[in-house]
Amino acid sequence: MQLHALKFKKTKKAKKRIGRGGKRGTYSGRGTKGQKSRAGRRIRKSERDLILRLPKKRGFRNKPLRSKPLVLNLSELSSNKVKTFLKTEKTVVDKNLLEQAGLIPKGYRGEIKILSGGEVTFAILLQGLKVSKNAKIKIEKAGGKISY
Repeated sequence: MQLHALKFKKTKKAKKRIGRGGKRGTYSGRGTKGQKSRAGRRIRKSERDLILRLPKKRGFRNKPLRSKPLVLNLSELSSNKVKTFLKTEKTVVDKNLLEQAGLIPKGYRGEIKILSGGEVTFAILLQGLKVSKNAKIKIEKAGGKISY
């Protein structure tokens, strides 16, 4: 005998249809009244219920008031990309210069923040950029200035 030759006896029993009169009496084993006694009853899952209770425009008011600033480290400012655009030691580093150096996308309108990752070996004059405390200390040690 081989596997394809095996046949199973069909023992599927038809599901008993409750609530159609017959031997079970008037309520047919469902009890009286309520959701569970009705035809076509369907109890919703709890997650679905919670989602429906939330307001329609959920998340609309939860957006942050300000977008996160674009982050640059001191190591990027002291890289050769920026040094080529610094004509003298007193050249001001601002959004335009960073855009020309390719450190920020062209036409970027958001805020830019300088963090203290890396070292600065020359004086930098920063203008219109946010600076972290540690980065400010490092820039001032190197002889640079920050103006907002």
